[in-house]
Amino acid sequence: MIPYPNIDPDLVQIGPLRIRWYGVMYVLGFIASYFLIQKQERSRQIGLVGPIVQDLIFYLAIGLILGGRLGYVLFYEFNDYGSYLRNPLEIFATWHGGMSFHGGFIGVLLAAILFCRRRKLPFAAVADSIVVTTPIGLGLGRIGNFINAELLGLPTDLPWGMIFPGGGPLPRHPSQLYEAFFEGVVLFALLWVLRRRPFPDGMMVVFFLFFYGIGRFFIEFVKEPDPQIGYLFTYFTMGQILCAMMVLAAILLASLIHLRSSKPEQQ
Repeated sequence: MIPYPNIDPDLVQIGPLRIRWYGVMYVLGFIASYFLIQKQERSRQIGLVGPIVQDLIFYLAIGLILGGRLGYVLFYEFNDYGSYLRNPLEIFATWHGGMSFHGGFIGVLLAAILFCRRRKLPFAAVADSIVVTTPIGLGLGRIGNFINAELLGLPTDLPWGMIFPGGGPLPRHPSQLYEAFFEGVVLFALLWVLRRRPFPDGMMVVFFLFFYGIGRFFIEFVKEPDPQIGYLFTYFTMGQILCAMMVLAAILLASLIHLRSSKPEQQ
């Protein structure tokens, strides 16, 4: 068993003002994306540099926060829709916790579409440039989950199990670190290498959807299901169902890209 480090979730607290590690991870993720987007040759080819990237990051931040919160309410709080209807402002109460990656991804996608329309930029190329950098923020976010001692893993007798605050007396999988490693380190390295290949625009999004969906689907087997939902269809978490949909979306999108890129050859 490895001792849990018990890092204070608050990086700084001055009176009622608190700066939490989890929020700092979001900021660091967007800073990394700002620089890494501009490092890519395809970004420079379409003019995605300088102040334009600053505007893009602003759009993405708004999309992530709104999409993440709305996604959590829709995907994970469907048993409590009545209370949200009675108090709709609670939907936007991000400070109460509860953010969904899948909702955040949809929010970022919609924000990027709006940005590209206003800037008259090719959406598929912009989306590829963004998604290659996404694992950095994901990995940092999972480290934030680990510091918060949330999204706990199932009990384990493996030597790296940890006893988490609020997780009972049994050692548990540090599943947040599993996800930080795969969603952050491994997925970023993979996409950063693949981006150099001459794939059609949109394929980086395909690779992200597919590999993220597959990786998280299997990691979810060692995570506690969301207490308000439990297991769906006896064996699966909501996260696994959403990840399966991501994989299907990747296959469909890859097929559409293939059909589009092969049309000139048939004429």
